[in-house]
Amino acid sequence: MREENITRVMLDPNNPSKGKTDWEEVDAMTEEEIHAAALSDPDAQPVTPEELEEFKPVPDAKAIREGMNLTRKEFAFRFQLSLRMLQDWETGRLEPDPAAKALLRIIAHSPELVEKVLSGQNPTH
Repeated sequence: MREENITRVMLDPNNPSKGKTDWEEVDAMTEEEIHAAALSDPDAQPVTPEELEEFKPVPDAKAIREGMNLTRKEFAFRFQLSLRMLQDWETGRLEPDPAAKALLRIIAHSPELVEKVLSGQNPTH
């Protein structure tokens, strides 16, 4: 993990309770009060419908591979992927980069086409 991807938080030693949840207080609140309290936190605002549309799910490499009844080794070889990288994607250790996400989506949709292109065959024949 790169240093710029790490968020560091310094707790205030003069206010040790900050950040702790008083569950008795929460249990005493109505659902409406809990909702209002959550909305009052500027760091926990809900996602707008427009923002939600921008999210694209990460292709599930394991589901794609298993749907093709291939082992990791077979899938990696067939689609010219690093076996280690595929393992990292499937275990959640790493997320595919944008190009890999696109490739996984294409593999899920048209695996035969990808194989033809990768083997140097003309995909229209």
